[in-house]
Amino acid sequence: MDYDQHNSIIAAPNKIQMANKELNSTDYIQHHLQNLTFGECSDGKWRFADHHINTGKAHAEHKPNTYTCDVKEMGFNAIHVDTMVMSLLLGGIVSFLFWSIARKASATNPSKLQNAFEYAIDFVRGAVNDTFEPKGNKIIGPLALTSVSWILLMNLMDLLPVDLIPWIANGFQSSANYGPVHYFKVLPVADINAPAGMALGIAIMIHYYSIKNKGVGGFLAELTLQPLGKWALPFNMIVEIPGFYAKQAALGLRLYGNLFAGEMIFILIALLFGSFFESVAGFMWGALGILLHLGWAIFHILIIALQAYVFMILTVVFLNQAHEAHH
Repeated sequence: MDYDQHNSIIAAPNKIQMANKELNSTDYIQHHLQNLTFGECSDGKWRFADHHINTGKAHAEHKPNTYTCDVKEMGFNAIHVDTMVMSLLLGGIVSFLFWSIARKASATNPSKLQNAFEYAIDFVRGAVNDTFEPKGNKIIGPLALTSVSWILLMNLMDLLPVDLIPWIANGFQSSANYGPVHYFKVLPVADINAPAGMALGIAIMIHYYSIKNKGVGGFLAELTLQPLGKWALPFNMIVEIPGFYAKQAALGLRLYGNLFAGEMIFILIALLFGSFFESVAGFMWGALGILLHLGWAIFHILIIALQAYVFMILTVVFLNQAHEAHH
């Protein structure tokens, strides 16, 4: 990170002084947990939230008491721009990579990248064949491959230094300093909206296949007549309906919880770099931070890959249940 005389760092691991503004550990953590938000302001117009972005006349400091663009007042319709940008960008990269490999695929002289891609396809195909019993469905396989690849790439963003992308987005200066883009979270799945959106998409597919294969009556019967039959219908509904929707919600919450916790640990470790070049003590704290960051990154790779696989395999399991007469 490029710290100049206007972005000097004081000699303590838990305080950072930038542009005449001192950030303590709590401020630093809260800063990195805030999304770049776009939403409806108090005057009914849509803008970026106050102090989130500083480019163009529309985002100039407005006069007091004219309107407010507070994140908390924007409500449910607010858009987390960084989550959208990173999700779509990484999804585009996955799509382009698959297209590029398929376009250049060779049966006689495959490249190393093609071999790796084919190994990934075989791995996903094996997982789907072992889990999804109905044959002939042309959506489940590509869905499984897309979900595991996309989520894996999004999860890998957690290994980037927490200040790197915000530093670039903010005009190559600390994101704690008010620049072009004051807030930017690089890890989409650490924002509950992204995992919840993916889980919602899977939930819609579960309902679609359940009704398609069982009919409306059969689908409702599974939620009301099991496990004790029609004479215990109220009890059946209390047991089955919450469980049916809880597993779909848990699909997103599991991914979010694990990656959010990992991000928090990286942010806490980043606090140790606050005075790396300022003193001997700061250097020692920074050296410890490097070791902790490396150790946690190595361990976190397992979590990153595992959570992508778990989301994929549970998606296939739930869609398989949607095709079964009973579960």
